[in-house]
Amino acid sequence: MNERHAIPNALLLGEVCALLADGRKVKLRAKGGSMRPFIRGDEDILVLGPPTRLRRGDVVLARRGTDEYVLHRIVRMTAERIVLAGDDNLYQREECRPEDICGKAETLVRNGRQYRLTSLSARLCACLWYSLLPFRRLGWKVRSMIANRKQ
Repeated sequence: MNERHAIPNALLLGEVCALLADGRKVKLRAKGGSMRPFIRGDEDILVLGPPTRLRRGDVVLARRGTDEYVLHRIVRMTAERIVLAGDDNLYQREECRPEDICGKAETLVRNGRQYRLTSLSARLCACLWYSLLPFRRLGWKVRSMIANRKQ
């Protein structure tokens, strides 16, 4: 009999971070919608590795506080702080320190096919998507205005 048990994110991701700190790779099913359209929650599987050679555009697992974790993209970084954002977030940003990064997403598995998230084409697509942010915000405002007029 296959039974599913829910494990609190803080506990699960704390263990994932410990495995990554030991140099291991971990497979996780994506949850949530903040990384759409590139990562689909409840569909895609991510292969995470240790956070080596971090660069802008990398998708990382970061610890925020004692029991909060996010899997978002690096949009800006300095030696002291890293700014993260979900691909589908129009406004929200998170900040963390470099030592709070637990792992880096290396591969996405969708429908049995593997896609390297660190490839040049994946980076270019993410960069283009992020550069369209002002237009995506404008589109959202127009859509909201139209919806409000209909009510």
